[in-house]
Amino acid sequence: MDSVQSLKAKKLNLLNFKSVPIRTFWITSISFFMCFFAWFGIVPFMPDVVKDLGLTPDQKWNSIILAVSGTVFARLLIGKLCDKYGPRICYTWLLILGAIPVILCGLVQTPIQFLVCRLFIGFIGASFVITQVHTSLMFAPNIVGTANATSAGWGNLGGGANRLGMPLIAAAVVAFGVADAEAWRYSMVIAGIVCLLMGIVYYFFTQDTPEGNFKDLKASGVAIEKKKDEVGFLAVLKDYRIWILFIVYAASFGIELTVYGTMDDYLQNTFQLERLTAGNIVLSFALMNIFARTLGGFFGDRFGKLKGLRGRVLFLSFILTLQGVMLVTFSLATSLVVGFIFLISFSLSVQMAEGATFSVVPFINKKAIGSVSGIVGAGGNVGAFLAALLLKSKSALAEKTAILENQGMDEEVLKAAQSAASSMAVSQGYMVIGFVVILTGIVALAIKFSPADEKENMPTEHIDDSRLGTLQPIKVKN
Repeated sequence: MDSVQSLKAKKLNLLNFKSVPIRTFWITSISFFMCFFAWFGIVPFMPDVVKDLGLTPDQKWNSIILAVSGTVFARLLIGKLCDKYGPRICYTWLLILGAIPVILCGLVQTPIQFLVCRLFIGFIGASFVITQVHTSLMFAPNIVGTANATSAGWGNLGGGANRLGMPLIAAAVVAFGVADAEAWRYSMVIAGIVCLLMGIVYYFFTQDTPEGNFKDLKASGVAIEKKKDEVGFLAVLKDYRIWILFIVYAASFGIELTVYGTMDDYLQNTFQLERLTAGNIVLSFALMNIFARTLGGFFGDRFGKLKGLRGRVLFLSFILTLQGVMLVTFSLATSLVVGFIFLISFSLSVQMAEGATFSVVPFINKKAIGSVSGIVGAGGNVGAFLAALLLKSKSALAEKTAILENQGMDEEVLKAAQSAASSMAVSQGYMVIGFVVILTGIVALAIKFSPADEKENMPTEHIDDSRLGTLQPIKVKN
């Protein structure tokens, strides 16, 4: 949106709270964090939920799949709505309406009710798209990759922080006299209420662009985009680059989501770890979002400065290929030390790949940032859905075979056989996924930009922009 270009922040000065872009950055990052916190909030309590509601193994797996499935449709829709109504209104309603199934999840009494809530809770995963749209509207091309990656990484952190946060909330609830078996219910209700409150904060303390809200700008006669430059959704769908990025994000964020849901059991079955130890390792994986995704956006911006838009694509291809190599190697590890090293390496590379993806997205079609972000973001959940289906099918078949082969054995032997079979099946699944990621990294090289796009996004140098809106960019040579 060229009309607001001069007011976009050129630096990610996190302490400049008077700056509209920086204030928006903080609020959208915190909102995103809370959405992910609530989205995966039930994960630490799954043993309690299984026992309380009597979930079967299939229902447990289905709850994981449903939680990422609903997000696909929500992300596709929310991107287009952001282009039309602005990110402020979209985020406000998403937070308020998304709080409802989170709260209801704490009130369910049957497995069907739980599965329905998990499906609709997944809708708040669309918060990622709004976050990326809002930071793209607030930050200039020279820093937008870093801003997008940082806000997304800190938001994704909520998906791991709940492993500490939700049990702490449960402990506080128990301290007030609530029974241990009911603590998970109160924790979900509290998480939902916080999301609702964040919706109110978002409405009153953010605006769509540095110049103002979409509605006010249109009412005052300021054109956000010229009519002749408007891009229809069907036209956006025809851009092949969007679909490559859709697959790229499926191979990065989609795999991260799948790992969140399966790695605890895999570490226990493969390396005979205690549940608490395995959970802490997965938590360390999630905590890397504090810096890893930012690094992906940072290097995307750096390569963009050195080699233009093509440089961003080259870095994306490299880090995605590296991610695949790390996952394949991890799947072959039989030593805990070796496995941990390559798990952390995989964690670093997958999160950097996510940041690198959205250092490219804002440059695909500046007149339809919301639609592009929505489609690419939906790819992440499609990837998670397909990966979960693969692992579920392989693991379920292996466990059933192990049970049949060990009929008549005592419970300990049967349990050990199931664990070994599940470990082998998931290991094979990780390897298959890793090779698919490597192939995707190569395919990413097919993303091209026109000479006009490259020229328009030449590296620029700016002087201090503490007084937003008073400075002009200065073109510099590489």
